[in-house]
Amino acid sequence: MGILASAELYDPKSGTFTPTGSMATARQLHTATLLADGRVLIAGGLGDSMNLIASAELYDPKSGTFSAAGSMTTGRFKLTATLLPDGRVLIAGGGNATGYRTSAELYDPESGTFSATGSMTTGRDLQTATLLADGRVLIAGGDNLSSSGALASAELYDPATGKFGPAGSMATARNGHTATLLSDGRVLLVGGENNTSSDLASDELYQP
Repeated sequence: MGILASAELYDPKSGTFTPTGSMATARQLHTATLLADGRVLIAGGLGDSMNLIASAELYDPKSGTFSAAGSMTTGRFKLTATLLPDGRVLIAGGGNATGYRTSAELYDPESGTFSATGSMTTGRDLQTATLLADGRVLIAGGDNLSSSGALASAELYDPATGKFGPAGSMATARNGHTATLLSDGRVLLVGGENNTSSDLASDELYQP
């Protein structure tokens, strides 16, 4: 089966899915971020020929259609996209044809453009990105097979400075895990995979 461009809408009232407009570009391993105005930003991924995608699209639920949203400064897949309090979207990390991105960029829905911001200290994909209560973003774990494989390290992005800084390390290296902001401000990190390709049952808490 090929990579899909189609999309569907789920109605929680009826419990059913119905087709909606299709993306201009078929893609997988991309991101989808709900913007403050109700539209959804689709960014990056891999295409039908396993080509790296830099383009982005916007889904408008009012019209049920996708439209072009410019392109990221670089193609990436297995990236993260986080809506910031000011309405911009932080795009971070991800894989490319030769390795793992340290770079990050910001999407501004008002101008419809992507622009570079500070870079992470470690290239990674399959990481998590969690918006903290103070507006910073916690980037945790992920994969970097060109160095150590699954990562335990974490970083904090500060939108006020546009820079990443160290955030310590998790107790266990993991990628493909989940990260959930708790009501008390801590972040719960659960599961994932480690350097021996074993699925993890462990969890841990990050205290900002």
